[in-house]
Amino acid sequence: MLLAVNQLAAQELEIRIQVNHTQLQGANTSKFEELQKSLTEFAANQIWTNNVFKPEERIKCNILFNITKEVYTDEFQATMQIISSRPVYGTGYDSPMLNILDRNIQFKYSEGKTLIFDENTHSELTSLVAYYVYIILGFDYDSFSKLGGTPYFEKAQKIVTTAQSSNYTGWKSFEDKKNRYWLAENLMNSVYSPIREYSYKYHRLGLDLMSTRLVDGTNSIAEGMNDLLKVHRQKSASYLMQVFMDAKADEIVNVFSGSTDQAQQNKVYNILKEIDPANINKYDKIKKK
Repeated sequence: MLLAVNQLAAQELEIRIQVNHTQLQGANTSKFEELQKSLTEFAANQIWTNNVFKPEERIKCNILFNITKEVYTDEFQATMQIISSRPVYGTGYDSPMLNILDRNIQFKYSEGKTLIFDENTHSELTSLVAYYVYIILGFDYDSFSKLGGTPYFEKAQKIVTTAQSSNYTGWKSFEDKKNRYWLAENLMNSVYSPIREYSYKYHRLGLDLMSTRLVDGTNSIAEGMNDLLKVHRQKSASYLMQVFMDAKADEIVNVFSGSTDQAQQNKVYNILKEIDPANINKYDKIKKK
């Protein structure tokens, strides 16, 4: 069964962590209940930034560990899904920021183990959670100020550097082109800075304006796509572009499918078709009346 969700109020995060062990036959339920509780308390009680968040400002995020195999006693393979969102000014709507599925998760956990994170020492389970918390924070800060997430992406990159000693996959450049290493690399690589800068245009100058200045907000989102196109033509198939578009594809369709500006619709559609062909079936709705 899917274990009940623990939820605590972190200073920065409104975080929910779930541990699903349905694929394990005869699993020790109490162990995974304890793991879920320990992970939630670890993520919620850690101080991740120097800023003070009001309760309504806390970043909404969900992390799901789906345990797929017990490799050895107290050592598990899993997938990890990371979802986060941010509120849109003047609305009750939360805009999706991240929806990442990490399939290369393996860690050790035994009952009674205290979860501790030290940025100078690699510990697989807490390093995984800390890495994605910093990614969540960085994406959120980028959406409110231009390149505002840099300090948190630097923290994520430091975790990657420390993790080079890990025996588990997902941390090294040669293992895959779309893993934790490459996401951190892309986020700190100036070649991809326009993607991060577009996040600010998209959210702060786009979505946040649309409740009062619909045309200006929509135009900001549309015009900023030229930046994405330039990056794509310089460095196609980047992991950062995929992460951004995976989170935003449905929302972009909603923004433009009801537009009366057909020229703008056509321009946006042609850019999306080039930079994100995997979601072309979704983008077809932009052109359908």
